Amino acid sequence: MPTFTNDPTMPSPSFPGSHMVVDDHYVFISGLTVSDLSNGDAARGNVKEETRLVMRALSRMLEMEGGSLADVLRVDIHLTDLHTMQDMDSVYAEYFEAGRYPARTCTESPHLAGESNVEITMMAKRQL
Repeated sequence: MPTFTNDPTMPSPSFPGSHMVVDDHYVFISGLTVSDLSNGDAARGNVKEETRLVMRALSRMLEMEGGSLADVLRVDIHLTDLHTMQDMDSVYAEYFEAGRYPARTCTESPHLAGESNVEITMMAKRQL
């Protein structure tokens, strides 16, 4: 039976949803932007720093469930400008073992929550 969880270190979602849904096999994490993080305001506007803060938060959320970024199977990334993909990728790649990157989609979405420039969603295999 799935559990619906909100990360206690972050503000409650401003949308009708949960930060994470965990079932017997997977951890699903809702899209996360720096506007969801209490320390995110200073990073807004810097794609590299936004990516770094979001990836750290996602990693911490997976650790709360006994997992890590090594367990991530799929990632969806939304950028307000695809021309910043190289900057985002330069930081994103640091969080995974070379050659073991998750399946991924990256799209341009001109309007992200809280005027953020990067939103990242993850699905990871649950460690039992």
